[in-house]
Amino acid sequence: MQTKRRHPTALVAAGCPVLLVGAGLVATIWLDLHTDAAGPGATLVRGWGWSYALLGTLLTGLAVTILVRRPGQGFGYGLAWCGLFWSLDAVGQSYARFAIRSDHALPLTNVALWDFNRLGSFLPLTGALLLLLFPTGRFLPGRWRVLSWSATGAMALAASVVVLAPMGTPRGAAVPPGVDVDAGALPLPAGFATVLLPLCTVVSAAGLMVAMVAVVVRYRRSEGIERDSMRWLLWGVVVIAALVALSAGIEVQALNDAAIFLIMLVPAVAMTVGILAPTVVAVDDLLARTVVYAALTAIIVVVDLAAVAVLGRLFGDALTSRQAVLAALLVSVLVYAPLRLRLARLVQRLLLGRRAERYDVVAGLASALETTDEGPEQLGAVARAVAEAFGVRYVGVEIERAAGERLLASFGARPERIRSLPITYRGERVGLLLLPATGLRSRLSARDEQLLTDLVRQAATAARAQRLAEELQASRERLVTAREEERRRIRRDLHDGLGPALSGIVFRLESARLLVERDPVGVAAQLAETVADVRDVVADVRRLVHDLRPPALDDLGLAGALRQQADRLARSGVAVSLAADVGPVSAAVEVAAYRIVAEALTNAARHAAASRVDVTLSESDGALAVAVRDDGVGIPPDAEAGIGLVSLRERAAEVGGRTEVTCPPEGGTLVRAWLPVPREEVR
Repeated sequence: MQTKRRHPTALVAAGCPVLLVGAGLVATIWLDLHTDAAGPGATLVRGWGWSYALLGTLLTGLAVTILVRRPGQGFGYGLAWCGLFWSLDAVGQSYARFAIRSDHALPLTNVALWDFNRLGSFLPLTGALLLLLFPTGRFLPGRWRVLSWSATGAMALAASVVVLAPMGTPRGAAVPPGVDVDAGALPLPAGFATVLLPLCTVVSAAGLMVAMVAVVVRYRRSEGIERDSMRWLLWGVVVIAALVALSAGIEVQALNDAAIFLIMLVPAVAMTVGILAPTVVAVDDLLARTVVYAALTAIIVVVDLAAVAVLGRLFGDALTSRQAVLAALLVSVLVYAPLRLRLARLVQRLLLGRRAERYDVVAGLASALETTDEGPEQLGAVARAVAEAFGVRYVGVEIERAAGERLLASFGARPERIRSLPITYRGERVGLLLLPATGLRSRLSARDEQLLTDLVRQAATAARAQRLAEELQASRERLVTAREEERRRIRRDLHDGLGPALSGIVFRLESARLLVERDPVGVAAQLAETVADVRDVVADVRRLVHDLRPPALDDLGLAGALRQQADRLARSGVAVSLAADVGPVSAAVEVAAYRIVAEALTNAARHAAASRVDVTLSESDGALAVAVRDDGVGIPPDAEAGIGLVSLRERAAEVGGRTEVTCPPEGGTLVRAWLPVPREEVR
């Protein structure tokens, strides 16, 4: 509801400047078309006004786009009034050129001259403020806040001096009656103004340079979506720097007008895109290409000028203009192709790292993983590959190991602020990738994230292999420990229980043999006691065998053994239904399924207070699917896993399966297990 209330305000605030700049554009075009290019107005006021009116119209159009799509966005209002300012300056310029005649001047000519010559001196300040405040609407904190305020104040003071200082009549220009070039100026000495006005130009240029450097600093400090927006403005600053460098020293008015037009329009477009759709294209590639072609153009211009100067010194007046042009073109052709390729590679390495060489990066990492040892060395190779690919100063790979331990391999010095990206393998998180949170290349585009995914996939494979190796070693240790513990238990049972019992039986039988002739009645009683001892020994043997493997599995099979368990539970008052449609499976899977169902039935009877339990066994996709569902109270969400639930998972994991314990919305508990049944293991 709040957004809807802002729409009318935004449209009215942007609509007024749109109407004004539209009218100004039409007026400047008409005035420029009806102005004598050789008249005194054109001599006194250089340049056409329609190009600046077009600039004001485009700036206002960008402002309307921002305000319609992002109501209340402050930069929309700033661009709208900036466009109005440029349009007003253009109208003053065009009208002054049109109104100054050889013998008279039209009304408001002095106002138009004052607007163009003096009020227009504040135009550079508007551009600098937009650069200093984007995108937060505040200056950079710390020392940069002081510097930003100082630059703004200096530019405002310089513009005020231009407004108040006398300019004098341009050399060679005829001023008709009624025209006062210095209307509203202070009566300062002519020499004073001659020194002061160039100084004001230098101050304005310095303030604009401070604003451009502030954009770079803000970009390096930015994070997240703000960094995406600042990347666009950084591209705009690079374009501004290139235009300023290329237009320096050029006395052609049309080229100067075009440079000023682009210097104001490009950052405004960059801000608009940065606000509305910062990820619409890969601006990193655009930035790199802009730097390449700007540097290439500057180098070629310098080389051409040097070549022409050398030829002029060698041939003197014999060198014609046509020959000089042909020589410059030949030098440009010879220099352009090899220089462009080398310069492009250098700039891409500086700005983007090696991310443009996607195949080489992935192939290099694969080769490095093959030639390095498992563990920290492989993770270090992954960190190094990511750092070189993206040109970042720090990369860390943190892998989760068994027993909650973590293995960290890094490349470079760890910064104060980092951000983490998950490393997943088949939907399971196996670790983290650590990258700098700030810096020139810390923010990744969609294309960069694809390359990072390819690299992380190999990192995940290496991490998974490391983790599986650790789990395998831990499993081997557990198997050895369990085997030795089982052997110790059996030895203790045999030595402390079964051995003495058998020795006692042998002693009784030997005693009975000696007394059989002298005391037959006593021997009979002794033999009866021996029979009872033998029965106890048989029971102990059965217990030992049952601990190794339930005898019911051998006697009744898996389905029969589970039905026997169900019958025992039914005698305690819990109704159990069993549906088992399974064929022969391996002994290990039989024991695992039997133990899982037995544990689930025990939990249902003891802890869930269930009145009914449904047990289902079926084969599907090469696995034995086990499901035990009861109608009990379920498991509380904050309950910790007990020994029973842990044993369920361990039983399934021992044969390569998995378990799942859930509480359905309709109540009760559902225990599910999937146990693989390889064909070669089926009996």
